[in-house]
Amino acid sequence: MIRYLLALLAFLALQGCSAIKLGYQQLPTLSYWWLDSAISFNSEQSLRAKEALEQMHQWHRREELTSYADFLQRSALWSQGTLESTQVCSAFTEVQTRLDRLMREAVRQAAPVAMMLGPRQLSHLARQWDSKNEEWEKDWLRGDEQARIERRMERVTGRYSDFYGSLNAEQTSLIKSQLAQSQWTAEWGRRDRQRRQRDLLATLQRVTQNQMTAAQTEAELWGVWQRWLKPPDAAGAALMQAMSLQACNNLTQLHNTTSSEQRQRATRRMRAYERDLRDLIKP
Repeated sequence: MIRYLLALLAFLALQGCSAIKLGYQQLPTLSYWWLDSAISFNSEQSLRAKEALEQMHQWHRREELTSYADFLQRSALWSQGTLESTQVCSAFTEVQTRLDRLMREAVRQAAPVAMMLGPRQLSHLARQWDSKNEEWEKDWLRGDEQARIERRMERVTGRYSDFYGSLNAEQTSLIKSQLAQSQWTAEWGRRDRQRRQRDLLATLQRVTQNQMTAAQTEAELWGVWQRWLKPPDAAGAALMQAMSLQACNNLTQLHNTTSSEQRQRATRRMRAYERDLRDLIKP
């Protein structure tokens, strides 16, 4: 639920400001369609899932959008000048704090639905993941290392270009160098993706087989979220931390190569997003 919401918002952010308002209003419906395709709800579960998604959406609009708009307002100011890596890392930490708040509400709303799932639906979910994993591997594991970096380059430069405008040769060269030095690999990405899936599936099985209470179910689901962010093994946790720091440094380096025109474009984009969010907050 939470991953879909975040992915959809990120996608809409790249499509234009009007899409944010339209997409945000449709999130409960779009999220339900996605969840139902993954789990295949029965009629009772379907009703409860729709109620949970609507309640979560109302909570998010009421409690969170103002903080998001304030964050964008501060970020727009930062984007006008050069940045320090500590500033970017601090922003990442703030985003993580907001995600934790969002996930707390998500697991509270999801717990009653999770308690209703049966073996048939968990098997359906596992099959859906198998299919999605095949698609993921085609995207990220196909070809040699050079071909993989080129595909990553295309995606990363596309995202930056949407935000800053056209990138110059120096900037594209910097991105390519950053990707070549990245500690993230497709092999690691596949292992971690499968780790998270196994963790969630095993947790849902414990919840349904042991007839847990709502409070116990919430605690179990919250544990999954924590392990998604920080792998339980020391090596995996250290790698995750290193990749996070690398992401801060990479964004800082790229931003500091941008021209005044590129920074103005980024500032305008964030201010437009902020206006859209404040419009959504209005009754």
